[in-house]
Amino acid sequence: MSKMTTDNAAPADAVLPQRRSRLKRNLLMASVPLVLLVAAGGWWMTSGGKEKTDNAYLHQARLSVAPQLGGRVIAVEVADNQPVKAGDLLFRIDPEPSRIALRRAEVGLDAARLDVQRLKAAYAEAVAQAKLAHDTADYQASNLTRQSALATKGVATDSSLDDARHAAKAAAEQAAAADIGVQAALAALGGDPQAAVDDHPEVQAALVAREGAAYDMKQTEVHAPADGVIYQASSFRTGQMVSSGQTAFTLVETGETWVEANFKETQLADIRVGQPVEVVLDASRGTRLEGKVMAIGAGTGSEFSLLPAQNATGNWVKVEQRVPVRIELTDLSNAPLLASGLSAEVVVNTSSVDAPAGAAVAGAVTQ
Repeated sequence: MSKMTTDNAAPADAVLPQRRSRLKRNLLMASVPLVLLVAAGGWWMTSGGKEKTDNAYLHQARLSVAPQLGGRVIAVEVADNQPVKAGDLLFRIDPEPSRIALRRAEVGLDAARLDVQRLKAAYAEAVAQAKLAHDTADYQASNLTRQSALATKGVATDSSLDDARHAAKAAAEQAAAADIGVQAALAALGGDPQAAVDDHPEVQAALVAREGAAYDMKQTEVHAPADGVIYQASSFRTGQMVSSGQTAFTLVETGETWVEANFKETQLADIRVGQPVEVVLDASRGTRLEGKVMAIGAGTGSEFSLLPAQNATGNWVKVEQRVPVRIELTDLSNAPLLASGLSAEVVVNTSSVDAPAGAAVAGAVTQ
């Protein structure tokens, strides 16, 4: 009896571990899809509806500072990496040559005004001479009429009549010449003898010359065209000779900052202009900046490179291309010190409903 009880208990003790092992196996098999589902949900929550790239760089406009007038630099008012405001004086060029040119232009203007005054006097004289010539011509014409009447009555001689004819003809020719002189004097005054002296073309040309000299005089001082930071000015010194249009140094404009992110061509399907963007600069230690998609490039980076790839031979390897996407930073209130060229990480929220529909490509990204 005792032996039978022991034999029945042994199989029961062996079945219990088997059931536990089968339960663990079933739980493990059921947990695999659950883990995959949770992982997929986590990926969707964290990465779904977003496009990300770390091939992105911060950009600020770079302005080449160059004088419009050549000459010797007599004063430098800025240093390398110095912040400046729009209108601040950067450097001066020796103004003496421009001052001499301005004085010469002013003398030329005075001379032009005197010339016009002389032309007005010459016109008045020509008019007076023409009046006198016409009076003489009228007198000689009347005298010829009298001599003709006397000759008809036999009182005057033929020689007196011939003298009268000759005098009348000469007086008429002198009157015609005087009229030509009046027309010439009038033409010299531009056709309007009553016009102001400064309205004469000669004086107008002298005024333009003086304005040009005065403008050149102002160009001896070079001012900052915008707010920014002076860059590459360490070798710019007093006494240096500069030419017109020669770049002296660079001004990095701080008024406009953007990020150019180079996305893979396979990431562009859902990116639209106006979508919100999150930007993290490598130099900011996690500081997040807000922005939005401003434009999508009209071509890939390789398309506009100096030596674009030529794949017409057939011996080529397909490489995933990248397209520049320009991102405008909309909030710089918590931005750290910004420097053009910094690396950045960009995340575009492609699930945003704020982006205008159909705005896939807005145009080329400019730098």
